[in-house]
Amino acid sequence: MNRGKYIVVTNNPLVWDKLKETHDVIYKEVSYEELLKEVRDRIHEGHLLLTHPLSGSVKPNETPYKSVLISVGKEEVDSRSLSIIESAIQACYKFEDRTGTYSERVLEDFQLIDWTLLESGMASADVW
Repeated sequence: MNRGKYIVVTNNPLVWDKLKETHDVIYKEVSYEELLKEVRDRIHEGHLLLTHPLSGSVKPNETPYKSVLISVGKEEVDSRSLSIIESAIQACYKFEDRTGTYSERVLEDFQLIDWTLLESGMASADVW
């Protein structure tokens, strides 16, 4: 059980299925870009960004799935977190959206990639 250490913000159904019983998860059925905007809104509320929104080698709009860790607690708006998330949102506009053309198998692969990246971030977050 890892409730209270961090919040997972995700649009990945695999992440939701794996973590909904044991972690604080905000699950939204939205696009990659909309997920980043949800994280940005949380940062404006005072949450800190704990994992980079562009982690991994998959470009924005190449994958439909993203999971990001943010702090549970709120503080003053963190300018570094805000700058990182705003840059990530801008990066979405640099790449053509290909997410609507994938087969179910490819979508499952992208879910697994996102899950693997998230597991690495959670492992780091769990030790502090």
